[in-house]
Amino acid sequence: MGFPDPQKLMEHARREANAGESFFEFRLDYLPAPEQGVAVIRKFLAAHPECCILATCRRHQNHGKFNGSVEDQIRILDAAFDAGARAVDVEIESAENAIPRLEALRGKGQLMLSYHNYDGTPSPESIVRRMLRIPADGYKIVTTARKPSDNARILAITKSHPRTPLVVLAMGEAGFPTRVLAPAWGGLFTYAAPNASEGTASGQVSARVLRHLYRAEKFTRAAKIYGVIADPVRHSISPAVHNRAFQSHRLDAVYLPFLVQSPQLKDFFALADSLPIAGFSVTIPHKQRILRYLDVVDPLARRIGAVNTVWKKAGKWRGANTDADAVTVPLSRKLRLSKSSVLVVGNGGAARSAAYALVGSGARVSIVGRNPDRVRSLARACGAESLLREQVNGRKFDALVHATPLGMFPHPETCFFSDALPASLVFDMVYNPLETTLLRNAASQGLTVISGLQMFLEQATRQFEIWTGAPAPRAVMEKAAIEALAPAS
Repeated sequence: MGFPDPQKLMEHARREANAGESFFEFRLDYLPAPEQGVAVIRKFLAAHPECCILATCRRHQNHGKFNGSVEDQIRILDAAFDAGARAVDVEIESAENAIPRLEALRGKGQLMLSYHNYDGTPSPESIVRRMLRIPADGYKIVTTARKPSDNARILAITKSHPRTPLVVLAMGEAGFPTRVLAPAWGGLFTYAAPNASEGTASGQVSARVLRHLYRAEKFTRAAKIYGVIADPVRHSISPAVHNRAFQSHRLDAVYLPFLVQSPQLKDFFALADSLPIAGFSVTIPHKQRILRYLDVVDPLARRIGAVNTVWKKAGKWRGANTDADAVTVPLSRKLRLSKSSVLVVGNGGAARSAAYALVGSGARVSIVGRNPDRVRSLARACGAESLLREQVNGRKFDALVHATPLGMFPHPETCFFSDALPASLVFDMVYNPLETTLLRNAASQGLTVISGLQMFLEQATRQFEIWTGAPAPRAVMEKAAIEALAPAS
């Protein structure tokens, strides 16, 4: 934890200790005078002697905030040991210029050597060779993930050096999986942010999230890995829902968010094979493009041209579409689809699933979207009517199914419609936030509404059953989804 004020450092450390945490990194370089942090260490440990402190005073030249010399840095860390810290972190650049001082420093406690790369993930082996030239009690190797496979490259260090005490992780949203997986893969520990403040590095989440949502200390190296691939992915509630479902069935499994940009699908499959990943959810913008990377595709998904569920069986990647039933099941509770007219808004993977499913149920389907050419193509393919936006005016439908990202976090204010809605029932496939601008407008006009949460639960429970072969704990998953959406609703 790093704070520019010693009192705030003390307050947050006490708060974490009272919440049950016992291992802290104190970033002394965040303070105007790092020596103030030494006093905080002494005072904090007097009240919490059961806690362990790792003191860090990273120099400005090495992406820290301390402007002093290497000699000053070593002196401050030496004082941190005297104040009760059990370990100190010295970046490799400083260590290479202070080797004679390190042995004396190491005699007082545990010495951690650290390497940070804020640009990318270079050859891990060259980094390890550089680090191991200097004796230490642990080695921290931190890079920045620019593509999915960088996660595998950094985690592989623990496998190739099983006897070396290592902390490995990749920074950035794309590197988040390493923060969860590293301890099970042989890392000494991982890094988390304080529960009540932001972390000191990109991609950090709170200790509470790592412990309770991802159960980072509970699953093993043999755990099955699942996840969701998307761009953006941070908004997804799928990790909260599926991890809670795994926990309710006591499965050795974890579900992670994977940031995968459009050109990175092939690279993601390299990661999936090396981890290995047992299955994953697919959402924007990959539902259609993913088909070219699959060995076996369910006939319905092939007909729709979109996949949202992938798993590996007998060495082959298989794909299915659970979105289709997730559209028709909630709607069929409100109206008789074979006698209904439905307007589908959108022309991407979600819209394709909705259109094909509704046509297959006998509904009279019309499609409108932001890309008229893609709308016409989809309408021809599934046997629906294509409409331009202005042609919707004056029409009335039994139901409207919204299947675009408009209104989705982090831009919840956006909406495809600006005035009266052309249907008696409005189904928004967006689930975050729980009440979208579209649903709020529909309710104000006295229309029946179906939230995206209902669709999400239908498709998520089916995914769970495909992956595990066990009945999905729907009530558990619904409760987790509502809790995850509560702050944004």
